[in-house]
Amino acid sequence: MSNTVLKSYIDGSWVLPKNGADTLAVINPATEASVATVALCGPDEANAAIMAARTAFAEFGQTTLAERVALVEKLLGVYQRRYAEIAQAISTEMGAPIDLAQNAQAACGLGHLHEVLKAAQEFEWERTMASGARLVYEPIGVCVMITPWNWPINQIASKVAPALIAGCTMVLKPSEIAPLSAQIFAECVDEAGFPKGVFNMVHGTGPGIGNALTSHPEVDMVSFTGSTRAGVQIAKAAADTVKRVAQELGGKSANIIFNDEGLEAAVTRGVLHCFNNSGQSCNAPTRMLVEASAYDRAIAIAKQVAESVSVGDPQQPGGHLGPVVSEMHYNKIQGLIKAGIDQGATVVVGGLGKPDGFEQGYYVKPTIFAHVNNAMTIAREEIFGPVLVMIPFTDEAEAIKIGNDTPYGLAGYVQSLDVERARRVARQLRAGGVSINGAGHDFASPFGGYKQSGNGREAGVFGLHDFLELKVINGFDA
Repeated sequence: MSNTVLKSYIDGSWVLPKNGADTLAVINPATEASVATVALCGPDEANAAIMAARTAFAEFGQTTLAERVALVEKLLGVYQRRYAEIAQAISTEMGAPIDLAQNAQAACGLGHLHEVLKAAQEFEWERTMASGARLVYEPIGVCVMITPWNWPINQIASKVAPALIAGCTMVLKPSEIAPLSAQIFAECVDEAGFPKGVFNMVHGTGPGIGNALTSHPEVDMVSFTGSTRAGVQIAKAAADTVKRVAQELGGKSANIIFNDEGLEAAVTRGVLHCFNNSGQSCNAPTRMLVEASAYDRAIAIAKQVAESVSVGDPQQPGGHLGPVVSEMHYNKIQGLIKAGIDQGATVVVGGLGKPDGFEQGYYVKPTIFAHVNNAMTIAREEIFGPVLVMIPFTDEAEAIKIGNDTPYGLAGYVQSLDVERARRVARQLRAGGVSINGAGHDFASPFGGYKQSGNGREAGVFGLHDFLELKVINGFDA
């Protein structure tokens, strides 16, 4: 497999970049071995993909909803048939344990495809105002989609599926670090029979083609998921042509736990959620805020839970953690763990270095810090690894203040058997989504954040809006 060269998909054809020189090895983070090679595109290929999408939009943007639904249904069928391959690709490219890859990572693709088909029937595409004017939702046009490595298919499907249903054409740039599942997804789109130019995929780096994609005058909309730093750069690049930019960025989500009878379950749930996907989730509850009267007990519970969490080979079944995605990311996490130690936080479990027996692979010790204050680096910066910080609070008001004291606002979590208190706190958290007592998030619910966690919303009916323009036709029904 290491000899496989991943091609880009432009205007209905699989192509290699014209320069033919720039390549990047795809590294399995568990073995540190190359599993494929990405042929990196440059500005010429970015332009060709955008112009193919622009040409295709003239017809695809005028198709009926029924035609688009039929195509997405075909895509869903192909995806289902290749489901096991997609899960395996995700596990190989970014280290997700195979059970997680099958039951959650690859499942996200199915979830978004199913939900967007349902949303297409529920959405009110046209309606008449009392004046007789007709309100019409129309596709925004050519969309650029830049997706990350941590939940690769989730972010591809949550963007591509609503754009296709809306009647948009698109250029996808998946993560060059984890492109294997994107390659299979593109093959699924090709097999489903979408007209050429509707869906295009270009492999490349942010520095190599990011600006060429996001600043292009023929692009109407950019949908980006990734770091806040990169999101700022993309917004600036898009500003000169006044295109719409929808962003799902970083997070440093607070998990507020009150001292009541649900403490043990709440702490256990919070630790395991933080560590899920080796901590590489933007909405992970990475700041555990605990009522001071229960703080020492919560630390003891968290320590016991963390010590029960193991790391292991992603190809083996089980509930263990896999490696983090790359050597560069491993080194970043180690630097932040060291910053926590240097600033005086207490390592409850874990810490620097790799777990015993895992010298090969980018494995991080599941780590918990106690005696943290919200000014510390580990409480401010998104670590994006299996690292939890525990911060005490004295009362409800302080919990809300600490919870909101962050530049991010993606998610929040509240744990209390006093349901009215939990609801009251949830309403005051400045976050795009808040979960009470472990409530889950479904594919119909809007996903996105406040502040530097981004703008726009993905999933279900809400995910359609980013890809649509609203037109009023006065006198239509006069």
